[in-house]
Amino acid sequence: MNGKTQTRRDFIKNSAIIGAGLVFYKPTDILANDKGIIMNKNLKVKGYAAFDESGVIKPWEFERRPVGDNDVLIEIKYASICHSDIHQEKGDWGKQQYPQVPGHEIVGIVTKVGKNVTKFKVGDRAGVGCMVDGCTECENEEQYQPDTLFTYGYPDKRDPTGITQGGYSTHIVVRDHFVVHIPENISFQEAAPLLCAGITTYSPLMKAKFKKGDKVGVAGIGGLGHMAVKLAASMGAEVYAFTTSADKKDDILGFGAKEVIVVDNSEKLAPYAKTLDYMISTIPAQFDVAAYAATVKPYGFFTQVGMPKGFELTLSNIGFAANRVNFNASLIGGMKETQEVVDYCAKNKIYPQIEIIDAEEITQAWQNVIDKKARYRYVIDSATI
Repeated sequence: MNGKTQTRRDFIKNSAIIGAGLVFYKPTDILANDKGIIMNKNLKVKGYAAFDESGVIKPWEFERRPVGDNDVLIEIKYASICHSDIHQEKGDWGKQQYPQVPGHEIVGIVTKVGKNVTKFKVGDRAGVGCMVDGCTECENEEQYQPDTLFTYGYPDKRDPTGITQGGYSTHIVVRDHFVVHIPENISFQEAAPLLCAGITTYSPLMKAKFKKGDKVGVAGIGGLGHMAVKLAASMGAEVYAFTTSADKKDDILGFGAKEVIVVDNSEKLAPYAKTLDYMISTIPAQFDVAAYAATVKPYGFFTQVGMPKGFELTLSNIGFAANRVNFNASLIGGMKETQEVVDYCAKNKIYPQIEIIDAEEITQAWQNVIDKKARYRYVIDSATI
């Protein structure tokens, strides 16, 4: 980061603290009376957005809604790239409204809080994951509620664009309940992937309740999968990692896996039939689910967290009938667990393997993710937006 950029960002941050965010507003949005400055208009921000299904991401200036009584305004420092960003913006999960700013692994500094907010104050380190509003009384089940607003692409009448806009941006407004604290003993850039990749694997691993020494399989070792390996190993599991990328083997062993199986054909799965106590799959595409599940002991559990095109997987009914493995799926995790995984990783020094990129590199980074070249999470420096 050069000195000029640092000076600009410091000015924005200090102005937000001293002047309650004046720098984020257009002059016409600021009204004065005898009590001082009143700001009740939209926030003008910058971001990188998809304008169609091409997978090309371009700069875009847009407006966010004002900070409400229960909201937090965050100056984003880093936002990382999830395969879900690519699926959604390319229309793999249905038609989208554009322009749309993706990104749901977000970290930064609180620069303004609503009058009802007590858990955060200006200057706090904060993180935002896959949700920005919804039920606040659902005790770790927020992601399954019908009124949940996910971080980008969801209809929101309060938003000037009509939909929620995500973290490839300079600032974001979020309901306080859906913000987590980022501990001081983890860097922003290493914390960002925990807000999706971390929680999406942590939640089902915790629910699996495996014991120390149990054999846990992880299928698909990308952004989510490498975190699953690290988390399961840290909890005492013997981790068996299944990947189609032979050049990842040394990395995966370094993440804590006991063994790495390169699945260049389904025959490579046969020696592990009925040996695992549990398996989690992060594979975000069609694959032979029953063949992978057959590595789990009969009546054990196989959890799918990868979300393929159309949210659909083809399952072999006869395959599951034969292997007698219980199939289930999991969607991210609730806010209580999200704070848990951030704290757990910070305390135990479980950090994702990342590569920092400038915003102008996002389109190429997306292609690298598709081509399985990412190692293992791209993190965008928001100062470059």
